[in-house]
This record gives sequence, structure tokens and C-alpha cells, in this order.
Amino acid sequence: MARARPIPGFAESPTFRDAALRTVAVRAGEVFEHAEHVLDVTDIERVHDMRVATRRLRAALEIFAACFPKPEHRRVLKEVKRLADALGERRDPDVAIEAFERVRDALPTAERAGVHGLIDELRARQSGANETLAAAIERVRRDGLHERLVALTAEAEPA
Repeated sequence: MARARPIPGFAESPTFRDAALRTVAVRAGEVFEHAEHVLDVTDIERVHDMRVATRRLRAALEIFAACFPKPEHRRVLKEVKRLADALGERRDPDVAIEAFERVRDALPTAERAGVHGLIDELRARQSGANETLAAAIERVRRDGLHERLVALTAEAEPA
């Protein structure tokens, strides 16, 4: 799992607002750093890392809500939640496939057929979830969520 980046200058932040700006800016950057290759089903850690990054960003947005203009804050928080949901839907079959592959590999060859069928069903679910995630990522890009988060941290109002 990708570690959360430290927030430069956080400890020296003179105000709650300054801490908010710094934190949300870094956490938003982390989300979009993990977006590259997130649809690659052969490396399930990318989805996990991006999902964790969205949860960190969501928490920061919720903790520092008072520092941001309410209408835009609500909109970006809703979009971050929607992205996190799509990542979660994709992550669930990833984890199940990995677990059942370990079970399958521990079984004698003659007893693997049932597990193969289950893994095939999970791969179909993973594929559908990947399509949903691709659409969610495209919506985030089209709607400029990253740019709007950057603008939000630049234009936040005092708490």
C-alpha cells in the first residue's frame, strides 16, 4: 500500500485554513497520481492505492469542510465519494480472485474445477466493475475534478 505523503509545512501552519489548504492539495494530488494504469487488472495494488488515496482525500475534505465554500465543497466531496465507490466495486472482486487463486493452488489438480468456475465468475464481475471504473475516471477527467480541487485549495475562505 502506498504510504500517505507528508504534508509540507503542516506543523508550521499558522491557521486551520492553511492546514486545510495544504492537506487537501496533497491528498488530491495523491489520488490523481494513482490514476495511471488503475484499469490494469494484472496489478490490483494500483486500484487499492487509489482507493486508499480517495478515502484520505474524503476524510480531509470532511475534517476541513468549514474552510471551503459550501456549494463547491459539497460537489467535489460527492464526486470523490462516487469515485471511491467505483474503486471499491472494482477492488472487491480483485481481492476475492486473489484469495480463490491461493485456495485453488493449494488443492489437488482434480479438485480445482469448481474453484476455476468461481474465479471465472469473479473475473466477469471484475471486468464489469472495471468498465464502471473507466467511466467514473472519464467523468472525473471530463468534469475537471482535479483542477477544481486545486482551485478549491487556492480559493478557500477563512474558517
